[in-house]
Amino acid sequence: MQLHRKLQPKTIFLIDGMGALVSAILLGLVLTRLESFFGLPKNVLYVLSGIAVLLAVYSLAHSIMQTYDPSVRLKLVAIANLFYCVLTIVLLIAFYQQMTVYDLLYFGGELLIILSLAFFELKAAAVSHKKK
Repeated sequence: MQLHRKLQPKTIFLIDGMGALVSAILLGLVLTRLESFFGLPKNVLYVLSGIAVLLAVYSLAHSIMQTYDPSVRLKLVAIANLFYCVLTIVLLIAFYQQMTVYDLLYFGGELLIILSLAFFELKAAAVSHKKK
């Protein structure tokens, strides 16, 4: 089944927004309190959490609002997600010496999910654009 053809853009924005909200909570409230397990500095986790909050607000707002051309907004959120992934990878490389296996597991999973979602959003944007 080609899910990107079945889901409405509002649903995709809702999924993206809820995922970003979960990331923001995990990064800003959970991982920062588990310093003995995670090696990335708190300020790095707070920066990533802040970006996740911005992405959550954007996506959740578009899950509620009626938009004329959702394909453009889906592309924007997909590109923002890809930039978030690139930033995360750069930070992981920069702080590699401080990282633990838990950092690698958490961020590896997060990157896998976000990259999958971003490519899904790009496919959905292409389908949404063709429907116009």
